[in-house]
Amino acid sequence: MTKKEKSMEEELNEDKQREAEEVQAKEEEKKAKKSQKRWYIVHTYSGYENKVKVNLEKRIEYMNMGDKIFRIEVPQKTVTQMRGGKKQEREEKIFPGYVLVEMIMDEDSWYVVRHTSGVTKFVGSAKRPIPARDSEIKKIINRSTSQTQKIELDVKAGDKVRITSGPFADFIADIIEVYPDKSKLRANVSIFGRETPVELEYKQINKL
Repeated sequence: MTKKEKSMEEELNEDKQREAEEVQAKEEEKKAKKSQKRWYIVHTYSGYENKVKVNLEKRIEYMNMGDKIFRIEVPQKTVTQMRGGKKQEREEKIFPGYVLVEMIMDEDSWYVVRHTSGVTKFVGSAKRPIPARDSEIKKIINRSTSQTQKIELDVKAGDKVRITSGPFADFIADIIEVYPDKSKLRANVSIFGRETPVELEYKQINKL
């Protein structure tokens, strides 16, 4: 091997080593960044939670901040309302006025989030946002993705209702107790002049 060939081989080896070192440095940088990734809670104007999410997602894309701001969550749950014997479902915010943001906190990412339309502040001190505990965030996200539904009925104890189905169909009843967890209620029905307590399902009644 000539001296020239040897120097070329050495240069190639040095290039390969440099490339390997660069790849390793990038991987270490990724790991370091990942360890800095935390959840923060952002306070918003009431009713602006979903708008803030959409606006922030647009800013992340426009300002190329996808490597520092990762997820935006507006925790919600499904509420089932019974009106006139019919089910109506709607989404209800678990924490009105708050949005969760998973991000690496630095001056740039803080600026992007804080100056998003609808955002009023980060939860924490004025100068230093405080990250939320991962365990708390998991509970909140699990709660919002749970299939459990909160059921609301537009009647209460003391209201009069008409029974629409079952053996007491067309009877007028006075509600005694409401059991939202079971989608049932107890009511008094007048049968032959006597008040008789009966258990009914929400779908069996119409409010008068």
